[in-house]
Amino acid sequence: MYQRKRHRPIAEINVVPYIDVMLVLLIIFMVTAPIVSQGVKVELPQGNAESLPPDSKPPIVASIDAAGQYFLNTGSSSNSQAMDIEQVSTEVGALIQLEPLRPVVVKADRTIPYESVIQLMISLQGAGVPAVGLMTDSPKEK
Repeated sequence: MYQRKRHRPIAEINVVPYIDVMLVLLIIFMVTAPIVSQGVKVELPQGNAESLPPDSKPPIVASIDAAGQYFLNTGSSSNSQAMDIEQVSTEVGALIQLEPLRPVVVKADRTIPYESVIQLMISLQGAGVPAVGLMTDSPKEK
């Protein structure tokens, strides 16, 4: 007599395709991360300063490049077009009303006259920013 064996269904999940997709995504992010740089290229002055605490929200960065043009980087978006000082202060004022504890930092090229930096800081404080920080570069080791 012939007895028929019963085949049980396999109750396993094949995870190999998921691992393949994850590795492809990892490679895509590793390749695109250095390409996507935020902000405007400026040469910061050097100085020993404390950095922002790691638990703080990403700062709003108002930049002045070597040509004296104003730019704004809000963390979620970076405006690559030059703006005038009134536009910068208006946008920062609106963002500060939504998130009053968000830090605001000025990032200016080292060749910019001090007066331009002060005018930007005064404009930002007039827009309702309680405190404005200055961004510096760490001193290079000799």
